[in-house]
Amino acid sequence: MEKNIVWHHHNVTKQERSSQKQQKPCVIWFTGLSGSGKSTIANALERKLYEMGKHTYLLDGDNIRHGVNKDLGFSNEDRIENIRRIGEVSKLFIDAGIIVLSAFISPFISDRAIARSLVASDEFIEVFVDTVLDLCEKRDPKGLYQKARLGEIPSFTGISSPYEAPTTPEIHITTAEYSVDQCVNQIINYLLEKGYIND
Repeated sequence: MEKNIVWHHHNVTKQERSSQKQQKPCVIWFTGLSGSGKSTIANALERKLYEMGKHTYLLDGDNIRHGVNKDLGFSNEDRIENIRRIGEVSKLFIDAGIIVLSAFISPFISDRAIARSLVASDEFIEVFVDTVLDLCEKRDPKGLYQKARLGEIPSFTGISSPYEAPTTPEIHITTAEYSVDQCVNQIINYLLEKGYIND
């Protein structure tokens, strides 16, 4: 690190920002295959939290790649850097007292561990959106699986690049069995039970 760069401490603390918003900031990290339902559930959850008066921000994979990470491709190295940057952005939102919703494939256990390590142990909530590959392919909202099967997309997670499922996620969602509303309620109940929000 450049020795002339010094961390600047703010006069307003994370605790003060959180207290003002009457919530405990955290990152709710959605991980799962493309088409698993990460973004759909994250969007529905953010709407629910907004209606409850909570302060949130949703970071979505495609949106981030249009801006902060537009210089990155999809090689393993770039995927690692993509997740690292998202982790750092999430950390800033947490410092602002915000509940961050991050919806990314984030296929590697080691990368999610790095993102987790950037914040306090109780500020990272891993949500495994567990959807079998066959169902993800049937949904295929962007037509990506078809292109990957044809060899038009190299290093596509679940086809030509591995996905490492979480072994001990805070929340495990199986979308084949439950509706979006039921999945959202599962997360809301966890947040209430653990004291991140109150009703």
